[in-house]
Amino acid sequence: MVACPICDQPVKEININRHIDSECRDLIDEPSPPSTQSNGFKPKSSSSSSKAASFFTPAAKRVSFKEEGSYVGSSPTPCQGDETKKEDDGSKPILESFPHGTKRSLENEDSQPTPIERPAESFPSLKKQKKSPAPLAERMRPRTLDEVAGQGLVDRNGILRHLIQTDRVPSMILWGGPGTGKTTIARLIAQTAGTRFVEINSTSSGVGECKKIFAEAKNETGLTGRKTIVFCDEIHRFSKSQQDVFLGPVEAGEITLIGATTENPSFKVIKPLLSRCRTFTLSKLTDRDIEEILKRALNLEAPDMPLHSSPVSQEYGEKSEQKGTGTSRHLLNENDFELLRYLATFADGDARTALNLLELALDLCQRPSVTAEEIKKSLTRTLVYDRAGDQHYDTISAFHKSVRGSNADAALYYLARMLQSGEDPLFVARRMVVIASEDVGLADNSMLSLATATYTAAEKIGMPECRINLAHCAVALCQAPKSVRAYRGLNAAYAALDEPGIAGLPVPIHIRNAPTKLMKELGYGKEYKYNPDYVDGRVVQDYLPEKLEGRKFLGAKDLGDQIDPEIAEFDEQSRLVEEAGDEEILLGPDGD
Repeated sequence: MVACPICDQPVKEININRHIDSECRDLIDEPSPPSTQSNGFKPKSSSSSSKAASFFTPAAKRVSFKEEGSYVGSSPTPCQGDETKKEDDGSKPILESFPHGTKRSLENEDSQPTPIERPAESFPSLKKQKKSPAPLAERMRPRTLDEVAGQGLVDRNGILRHLIQTDRVPSMILWGGPGTGKTTIARLIAQTAGTRFVEINSTSSGVGECKKIFAEAKNETGLTGRKTIVFCDEIHRFSKSQQDVFLGPVEAGEITLIGATTENPSFKVIKPLLSRCRTFTLSKLTDRDIEEILKRALNLEAPDMPLHSSPVSQEYGEKSEQKGTGTSRHLLNENDFELLRYLATFADGDARTALNLLELALDLCQRPSVTAEEIKKSLTRTLVYDRAGDQHYDTISAFHKSVRGSNADAALYYLARMLQSGEDPLFVARRMVVIASEDVGLADNSMLSLATATYTAAEKIGMPECRINLAHCAVALCQAPKSVRAYRGLNAAYAALDEPGIAGLPVPIHIRNAPTKLMKELGYGKEYKYNPDYVDGRVVQDYLPEKLEGRKFLGAKDLGDQIDPEIAEFDEQSRLVEEAGDEEILLGPDGD
C-alpha cells in the first residue's frame, strides 16, 4: 500500500499508475476507521480532493490581444502597477494580476481565472503590436484558391483544382517565375485536401532530414491513414544524387511531392523524378492581375491607408493635412489608380515585388508633402535576367532570330537587354560570328570579317565602349542579304552520314594521299588530274565515292521557296493602298 503523490489516497502499489491515469478516481483502497488504522493513512480530505482536481484541471487557455479589449492566442506579460483597485463603495473585491493575462479574486482562490476586458489605453504598446512584423507580401498571401490571381490551373475550371476536389492530387513540379504563386498554391493544396503538410527548402535541408520526413510520413499513413504532402521549394538546387532520395517514397506513394522551381525542370530535375511527377507551368502575372492584387492589399490591410481611394482614406487625408503631417491622397486619383498601375508595370509579373514596392510607397507616404514622382524615383529597377538560366538562352535566341529576319529594331532591343543585364559581350560577339556564316553566308562574305573584327574589338576594349561595336555589327548583319546555301549544304552532308553504309565509303583511289613509295605502288593518287594544269581548271574527274556519285548537297538557291500566306495578304493590301494613293494624286483634292 502506498500513498498517491497527488491525492494522498491509499492505493496498492501495483495499481498506482492506473489510479493516476484515472485522475485519482479509481482503485482507491477504502481506509479503516481511525481507531483501527495501522498504516498511517488519513481519511480523504477536502484539501486533498482540491489538490487532485487542480492537478488534472486543464490550465486556463493562454490568451493575447488580437484587437483592443479581447483575448486571442497567447497573452503579453502584465505590466507592473496594473492591478485593479477596489472601488470606494466596496462592492467589488480587490483583483490581483496573474500570469497569462488572467485575474482572480482573492476571496475565491479556487475559482477558475477568467479573462477580463481591459481598455485599450491600459496598453501603451498596443498599436505597435497591431502591425504584424511580417512583410506585406506575406500578410497578403491568398487564403483560398479563389483568391489566387492569374493562374488558370486553380480557377473554377482549372485542372489542378479538379484534382484537388476529387482528392487525386499527384506528385507535381510547379514551374514558374518568382512571385507567381508556387508556394501559395502548394500550401492551399495541402489545406484544401486536408493532408499533413511538411515544407522544406533545398538550400537548408539535406538528405538526412528528408529521409527522416519520409519515415514519419510512412508511420503517419500506417497509423492514421492520413497522407503527407512534402513541399520542396527551389528543388532545382538539389544535386542529381540528392534528388534520387525522392524516387522511392514518391514511387511507393508514401509522400506526395510538390516541387517548386524557377528553372526549366527539363534541365534541372532528373528524368526519373520527372517521370513520376506531373509538371504544371504557372503563367507570368499580367499587369492587370498585379493591379488587382495591389487593390486587394489596400482593402484588406487597413481602411486608413494613405493610398486607398475610399471615403475613409480621404477623411484620413484631410485629417493629416489639418495636422500638418502631409498626405498622399493626391497621389492616387479616385478613378484611375495611376500609381498602382505604375507599380504593377514596374513589378514585371512578380506579385511579391509589387507588394514590397507598395509597402515601400506607403512608408514613404508618411513623409510630409511627398509626391508620386519622388516615390517613382526611389524605386530601383531590377532587370529579370539569369545568365545561367532560360533567360540567357531565350534572349540570345530572340536576338539571333531578329537578325535572321532583318529586323534591326528588335535586334538592338535584345542586344541592349543582354548588355544592360550584365551579359558577357564576348558571348554576343561569338554568336554574331556564327550568324555571319550561317545566315548571311555567301550573300556577303565580308560580314564574316566584320564579325571577327567585332569580336576582337570587344575583347580588347570591353564594356561599356564595345557596346557600340556590337551594335554596328548587329545592324550590318540585319541589313545584309541572306544566304543559307553553305549552311544547308553542310547539314545535308551531315544527314547523309546518318544513312547506313555511307560514313564508311572508301575514298576514290585517284584522290588519295600518297606520301610513301608503297602507297604510290598501290596506285594511290595515280591518274589524278591537277586542275591548275588545265584551261580554266576544268577536268572530268570523280571526287565522291562511287556510291554517292551524282549526289548533290549544295542547293542552287540562297533561301527557301516557301511562301508565307500572311506575306501575300500583306502585299495585296500594300498594293491596294498604293493604287488608292496614285488615284488621289491624279484626281487632285477636289476630284478634278
